[in-house]
Amino acid sequence: MNKDTKFNVIRTALSILIALGISFVIIFFISEDPLDAIMRMITGPISRKRLFGNVIELTIPLIFTGLGVSIMFSAMQINLASEGAFHIGGVIAALVALNLPMPGFIHPYAAILLAGIVGALFTFIPAILKIKTSANEIVSSLMLNYIALFFANFILNYYLRDPGAGSVASFPLPASSKLPSIISGTNIHIGLIIALLFTAGAYIFLYKSKMGYMIRVSGQNEDFARFSGINIIKVILISQIVGGFIAGMGGGIQLLGLYRRFTWTTLLGYGWDAIIVATLAKNNPLYVPISAFFLAYIRIGADIMSRSTDVTPEIVSITQGTIIILIVAEQFLAKYRHKMVAKEAKSTIDTEGVE
Repeated sequence: MNKDTKFNVIRTALSILIALGISFVIIFFISEDPLDAIMRMITGPISRKRLFGNVIELTIPLIFTGLGVSIMFSAMQINLASEGAFHIGGVIAALVALNLPMPGFIHPYAAILLAGIVGALFTFIPAILKIKTSANEIVSSLMLNYIALFFANFILNYYLRDPGAGSVASFPLPASSKLPSIISGTNIHIGLIIALLFTAGAYIFLYKSKMGYMIRVSGQNEDFARFSGINIIKVILISQIVGGFIAGMGGGIQLLGLYRRFTWTTLLGYGWDAIIVATLAKNNPLYVPISAFFLAYIRIGADIMSRSTDVTPEIVSITQGTIIILIVAEQFLAKYRHKMVAKEAKSTIDTEGVE
């Protein structure tokens, strides 16, 4: 483990511990039985198979959106359209499931693939706007998320809606389009395996391919990349398209893995959560599943705590916010990093002196 990786691991771990410590202190002040509340938050998700299954079920969509955002952020393209890509991926998967009958062994995967393609086209829009008009990708992608929401609501109301349902919902998704469960007694589906495969693929893409190298160099120093002959326009387009494809697939997998009908009338928030996941993972795809699992765990734990104690689940928002503040704060542990560098330099000088 090199010094940069070691420092980032220590910094992230300490940020999490400080954030949890602050949250626990708040719980001590507001709860009549703080120890019980904390224990339910920490141990609740592993107290039953079904509850731990809920953690994994929440982890799956966070992995997909986290991977998509990690690739986009590696190129220093702050595209926030993964939320819309995820949502539109869900409605496209519903359209395919309900209108294109296929054999069960291919139906869900065809729907997921098309969801990914449309997700890629969706995140392509702010990328091309930046290239052609210099439009800020943060603003354009943020606004596009609401276009995705209203487009999905239009499709739901005029093409998918079941008038016999008691709420705004599509017709029931056919059994042939559903992703199979892989662990009995839970709703954990094969999407978990797909997520882990895409994690490995995203890592190979970013760290073992020429295009991944170009993306990372462009993200670290765009001027250096440009003077080195890297095509910045190509980097922007590829990073956004790949990120949107993964997020769109995540939306399709989430729908076909956990839902009987398409009922998403509001944005689900997985794209926003992906920013937290990617920040914790330092945009490294290999760390995304760990970050996603951590976020899912504390959220399920907080939900369990709120149902059985007098502490509300919003305590998790404090934990998340504190973690992000500490991780992005450049001066947090800066002196410790300086000491690490100085110690390594001294060790190198001493070694060369001995030789």
